[in-house]
Amino acid sequence: MDDPYPLRPVAEDEFGTWARMVTDTYGSDLSDEQLAHERTATELPRTIAAFDGPAPAGGTAARARVPTVPGALLPVAGVTWVGVAPTHRRRGILTSMMRRQLTDLHTSGAEPIAVLRPSEAAIYGRFGYGPATQGARLRCDKRALRFRPGTDFGDGTVRLLGRDRARPQIEELYDRVRIDTVGWPARDATSWDGRLTDRPEERGGASALRFALHRDADGRTTGYALYRIKQDASGGDGNALRVVELATASRQAYAALWRFLAGFDLVSWIEYEGAVDEPLPYLLTDPRAVRPAPVDRLWVRLIDVDRALAARRYAGTLDLVLDVEDAFCPWNTGRYRWAADHGTAVCARTRATADLRLTAAELGAAFLGGTTLASLAAAGLVQELRAGALSRATAAFRADREPFYP
Repeated sequence: MDDPYPLRPVAEDEFGTWARMVTDTYGSDLSDEQLAHERTATELPRTIAAFDGPAPAGGTAARARVPTVPGALLPVAGVTWVGVAPTHRRRGILTSMMRRQLTDLHTSGAEPIAVLRPSEAAIYGRFGYGPATQGARLRCDKRALRFRPGTDFGDGTVRLLGRDRARPQIEELYDRVRIDTVGWPARDATSWDGRLTDRPEERGGASALRFALHRDADGRTTGYALYRIKQDASGGDGNALRVVELATASRQAYAALWRFLAGFDLVSWIEYEGAVDEPLPYLLTDPRAVRPAPVDRLWVRLIDVDRALAARRYAGTLDLVLDVEDAFCPWNTGRYRWAADHGTAVCARTRATADLRLTAAELGAAFLGGTTLASLAAAGLVQELRAGALSRATAAFRADREPFYP
């Protein structure tokens, strides 16, 4: 029986219709300018569309990204453009697209993991994705942001620059910082165009983007903050400064930029999504001035367990056997000897007795060093088969800081 919704890549003359179908599933409009940018950023051979006759009814795509993982820079498939037309829900289209995408990545020997930011957290676990990073949505009471005596702000300065002058300095600093920041991806020119484009219709009623750069006493750029200000339309005290992105190469630059942001008059709140272990509360006399709300961010899917686990580095030495179950990508099911020592890691099939039993989704959740295997075991999702194996595996995955996707 023929598939009623056959899958294939999108052709050049179909891209606009397909892209608008996907964005329409989120209730969003796509301007001609946005469409042109997205076409530049999209590799058509890596798109998948489900068709109902000549009309697209679903879609997904993958973009090559290179984020920092513990001890390495790792090419990944950044999954995007996922959507099914509301007229075609609950017909198995999303499942068939996800299966095709992961199978194609596996058979081609492309990236060993896929990553995505889900619009809804309940969708992707059934496809073997695990929640690997969290962000902390910070709402800061600006009136209570008082820094601890002795806070080291350094001898640098903060200056506001226009976009054209700021951009090359921002790009250079970001590249310096991301090398040591787990979860941060490399950005090419097209990615930066999308990040810094400042269309009025996308500001949510806030101001145009501002660019604050920190320079140390020697004149080197050591930090930046991108922000907007949203006025309270009711005339109350709800004016908010929204930090879009912040990156620093020193603790002094971090403290100085936050002092700058906290110094705005007529602003009651500062909003920022940062890392779960953001240092800001520890700089303040009243840490409760920062109110964090955790939110899941990057979800990770191991496409090939052996290649993925061998691609990053681990804390300490390790030699364990994993019994992995993977119903959605059955080629991963089996036992693996996973070993690491002195900055090298290997992972290969074995018939040895297993030390831990888990699914590929749990390995994806733990892969960046955020979600711990111990917490997953406490939820009944990881089974320890040999005493001590769980604690060793948990410690091996962890890094010095929580992973964060900006």
